[in-house]
Amino acid sequence: MPNASSLLSSTPAVLGVESVVFGVTDLGEHTRFWTDFGLPLESAGEDESVFRLQSGSRVILRRHGDARLPSPDPFAGDGIKETVWGVDTAENLARIAASLAGEVAVTCDEDGTVHCTCPDGQPIALRVWAKRPVVAEASPVNTPSHWPRFNQHRIWRKRAVPRTINHVVFFSPDYVGSFEFYERHLGFRYVDHSKGTGIFARAGGTFEHHSIFWVNCDLPIAPDHFKFMHIAFGCDDIDEVMLGANIMENRGWKNTTMNTSGGISRHRISSAIYYYCEIPGHAGEAEYHADTDYLDDGWVPRAWDFKFGSLLWSANAPAIFRGENIPWDMTFDADRRSFDAYRRAKPGKQPIEGDLATLTEEDEHAI
Repeated sequence: MPNASSLLSSTPAVLGVESVVFGVTDLGEHTRFWTDFGLPLESAGEDESVFRLQSGSRVILRRHGDARLPSPDPFAGDGIKETVWGVDTAENLARIAASLAGEVAVTCDEDGTVHCTCPDGQPIALRVWAKRPVVAEASPVNTPSHWPRFNQHRIWRKRAVPRTINHVVFFSPDYVGSFEFYERHLGFRYVDHSKGTGIFARAGGTFEHHSIFWVNCDLPIAPDHFKFMHIAFGCDDIDEVMLGANIMENRGWKNTTMNTSGGISRHRISSAIYYYCEIPGHAGEAEYHADTDYLDDGWVPRAWDFKFGSLLWSANAPAIFRGENIPWDMTFDADRRSFDAYRRAKPGKQPIEGDLATLTEEDEHAI
């Protein structure tokens, strides 16, 4: 296994999600949701609740209208209004701020936090972050011919306790442009492309398969503007994911949206096991996330047919992802040739062709 400290010492700048800032209508309901989800509550008051994970990442809840939220509001309703990326040094933060200022308006708080709005409408911030090491453990997996857990039972867990924010997902009116903006100024790496659906990208200072995924607003399931979709939290294993799912249902958090209908599933494109929980206020989804691919700059990006890349299996696979005749369609894409067909020629929602045009809300959880 790579030595994380030695590898990260040579990687640039952005270490991952330092915090996400939600704008919410019912602060008490959202606070209860995230407490039940397993996030450690650091503070709670009349106007704000803050949860801090073992990695140091935070989920911050603020009421709509709070002066600390981005203005204008990037989209109607509850959801992540600002993503704050953690940067390793003040020097790198200054370098990124100067790069951003060459393309978009940039402001800086007294504490040094840098703010801007991306061309796709996403408000982001960056600040120096002392990311904390995470202690986690998963039980070895036995097979009929290999028994690494010989004379041992699996770890007996009590509940899910997410340790990291693995990634955030947003709808983008120009998903290729959104990635290239992050690459140009924040040094994000291209990882995978689900053709016509979106691009997965990784912050240079983390190894999780992706730190952000932009979903194409041209899809029939998507809005025609920037919007929050979901946020994924790193768990140790499938047991922790399912304990979290059971506890959330037992505590009354019922999944009623089509995007949470799939139950526990595994992506092929990132190998991750996942389970969505519906966030109150129709604010998107919180994802328990385990066993994703981890990678570094030796990774070769790939382009996928969305049906092949989306699901390896699911407890409730949408019809479009079922069957044994889905083509094994994946190619290496270091030259990014797959981007060309999806570059924006003009603003506004563009026609989608083929199977992507038949996607429904039932299919959303799998993409």
